Amino acid sequence: MATKVAVIYYSQTGTIHQLAQEYAAGAEKAGAEVRLRTVHELAPQAAIDSNEKWKAHREQTADTPEATADDVLWADAVIFGSPTRYGNVAAQLKQFIDQLGPQWAQGLLADKVYSGFTSSATAHGGQESTLLALYNTIHHFGGIIVSPGYTDPVMFATGNPYGVSHVDGQGSIPIADETRQAARFAGERVAGIAAQLAAGRDAALAAS
Repeated sequence: MATKVAVIYYSQTGTIHQLAQEYAAGAEKAGAEVRLRTVHELAPQAAIDSNEKWKAHREQTADTPEATADDVLWADAVIFGSPTRYGNVAAQLKQFIDQLGPQWAQGLLADKVYSGFTSSATAHGGQESTLLALYNTIHHFGGIIVSPGYTDPVMFATGNPYGVSHVDGQGSIPIADETRQAARFAGERVAGIAAQLAAGRDAALAAS
């Protein structure tokens, strides 16, 4: 049975959306079944309309399914993507995570693999603190964090062992090929380790 990976993200102008696609491609390369899901937008339409890139991205991705708790329960591994907001997770993704309280209380979020990725408008704009803040939640879930680390040469080129990240200059700086490669590598790594964990559990059950 294929490993199941949910890539759940919030993207304002498209950077995180593009990275989510690369993560999904990497997980699929590892043989995983992937669900690519965005989260519900909280900003008022007037705010969206005031930013041409934001409005355009919303229109271009209008058909992307919105994440539900069932997507998390379905998955063996969950990869969260969020732009940096004052060194923290964006409110839209945070609300989605906060709404998982009933599933958390039942222990249904534990023992899954989790990872994250981010972007910021400026260099040193809080990328690492955003991912560390996200991972605080995973500790509460009882999840297993699988960050890319420096486990492939491409990670030395991109430089963030906590999760792939990009400085986008408010949408004006394209994602470099190396960063895209890193995202694919990280997605493949998450799916591969989730598959190994699942195989180990199956073997343990068979032996018991």
